[in-house]
Amino acid sequence: MVRVYLHEVTKIFGKSVVALDKVELEVKSGEFMVVMGPSGHGKTTLLRIVAGLEEPTDGEIWIGDILVASPGKGIFIPPKDRNVGMVFQNWALYPHMKVFDNIAFPLRLKRLPRNEIEKKVREIAEILGIAETLDRYPRQLSGGQQQRVAIARALVKEPQVLLMDEPFSNLDARIRVTARAFVKDIQRKLGITTILVTHDPADALTLADRIAVLRRGVVQQIGLPSEVYDKPANIFVASFIGDINLFEGSIIGKGNETYFDGGDVKMQLPPNIGIPSNESAILGIRPEDIVLSKEIISNNDLIYVGKGIVEISEFAGGKFNVMVKLQSTEIRVVSSTSFRLGEMVHVYFNAQRIKVFDKQTEKLIYG
Repeated sequence: MVRVYLHEVTKIFGKSVVALDKVELEVKSGEFMVVMGPSGHGKTTLLRIVAGLEEPTDGEIWIGDILVASPGKGIFIPPKDRNVGMVFQNWALYPHMKVFDNIAFPLRLKRLPRNEIEKKVREIAEILGIAETLDRYPRQLSGGQQQRVAIARALVKEPQVLLMDEPFSNLDARIRVTARAFVKDIQRKLGITTILVTHDPADALTLADRIAVLRRGVVQQIGLPSEVYDKPANIFVASFIGDINLFEGSIIGKGNETYFDGGDVKMQLPPNIGIPSNESAILGIRPEDIVLSKEIISNNDLIYVGKGIVEISEFAGGKFNVMVKLQSTEIRVVSSTSFRLGEMVHVYFNAQRIKVFDKQTEKLIYG
């Protein structure tokens, strides 16, 4: 097992397209790191630079104790010498080759003896549960089986690092859940240092030891899944990692009390919030941190916001997605209780889950 370290890595395509901007990222030995962000914001470029399929414009790439790329020092170790396995987004299986030959391909490039190739291919196929498919062609396999073949091909050469580029994007929703569990289980068993890139928060939150969020090639935040979700560095991270209600307004001080005034959304904030009065701010609250009730609730952990009308109430498998209109402001809520359309409800925010962002910088200042 080895660590992967990117030190101030920049990648510029052409004269002005900045794909990565001074990325600083350390993936610990044996860690499962998920890099997430929108399409076109540098995720795949980061993977390709680690693999050696792209050269950085500036910065350094370390795999273990070996500096594999540094334009400033004139160092670039080619992909074949980095001992890295990569699973591509489309799996990139050779359609004219049977599963056995697809998996064996990197071993044949290394000119290993035939009996050793046979042994390694059958061992990894057994581990990944695809031994019975070795004599089939990719077109004869399900999506989940094709994905496992691609993973087997990446792992058969016993790489120090496994790189995965959107490996679940070609799977339907039901299979994705099983595939995530499978990939996490294999990574834990093998203890291999892994970097997976995705735009799907579900992939990141269920798989990652830590998450790195990229925006326009710049790292916005690195942390545990719970940290990134509960204490997002800014509005972009908060919105990208999960659904969140955002309300623009101002912080108002009245004596020892502090209020948020967002027009339709007005409320007293928790004591000692530490935000100066008359500051423009954006208040955020996730749908699952909102409580709706037909009756008034007395609970010190809840902040009363006001009365609203239920506009949407959709059953979503054990919960309800509810839209409440508070005067002219719509609020999204995840509730364990169903409500009738047009019903008047009282809206409460969980006091411990409120987040306040600076309106100018959009950085988290409370929460």
